[in-house]
This record gives sequence, structure tokens and C-alpha cells, in this order.
Amino acid sequence: MTEPTPPTGNTTDVPAPAQQTGAPTALLDPPQENASASGPRAIQIWMHRISVFLFVLISAVAGVLLIILPWTPEWTDNYLLLTYPNLRPVISNGFFRGVCSGLGLLDIWIGFWEALHYHELH
Repeated sequence: MTEPTPPTGNTTDVPAPAQQTGAPTALLDPPQENASASGPRAIQIWMHRISVFLFVLISAVAGVLLIILPWTPEWTDNYLLLTYPNLRPVISNGFFRGVCSGLGLLDIWIGFWEALHYHELH
């Protein structure tokens, strides 16, 4: 048997490179596809779902308000019209109320259109 020879010169003991266990060892190593793909991807999907849900909810609520509110007494008897009395005939006009209700129907339709045509991010 032969004995190992001691190092010569100014060499220092450098450990052997570590086996690649799958975890990045340096800041500049590229991330693994399996570990990083599920984290941000899941967050993006849930953020997209929440944003679509909130859009549909806000569209539905605003649409219902625009359909019902123009035909109630609060539409013409409110504090804002007390400061602008010249707007009362315009606001109380049936055509203007119908246009507001039509915008409410359009708003509801847009919200449900988005809900029916929802798709996951790729």
C-alpha cells in the first residue's frame, strides 16, 4: 500500500465540489423548473380568478343600481340636485332615466359575458 503524499507548495485544502442535489448553490444559478413553476404560477392563477370575480361582482352591482335607482324618488330628490336646480328637469326626464337603465343592463351583460368566457392563464 502506498501512503498519500502531502501537498506541496502554497495550495490550500479545497473541498470537493458538492454533488448537485437539485437546490441552487449560488445566487446566479438558474432556478429549478419544478419548484419555482408551481409557486408563482399558482399565485398568478388565483390573482386572475379574484380579479375576474371582483370585476363580475362590481359590474353586477353597478348594473342593478343603474337599472333601479333612476326610477326611485331618491334619483330626483337628493342633495346634489339641490345645488344645481337646473339639472332637475334633465335628470327627471324619462329618456335620461331609460338611458341610465340601459347602461345598467349593458353593465350586467358585460360582467356576465366575462364570467362565461373566463379561461385559466396558460
